[in-house]
Amino acid sequence: MEKSFYHYAITFRGGDWSDNKTKFSESMFIDPGFPKTSSNFDELSSYIELQSNEYLTTSAFDELWDLYALKYDI
Repeated sequence: MEKSFYHYAITFRGGDWSDNKTKFSESMFIDPGFPKTSSNFDELSSYIELQSNEYLTTSAFDELWDLYALKYDI
């Protein structure tokens, strides 16, 4: 069963703060508007481009998306 991107990325919470995936996950977790049920790359990418901050970056998203897509064969 495929999990939403949010549910996959949230597994990186609590990791090493030198890892951009951890920073992204923590920032995503506290963002009340993050599309938590989405598995759509375009929707998520657009949201992150509009809401990006120091930790919620497009580069971290791309890295996490690649891992997510591999895991769920997207």
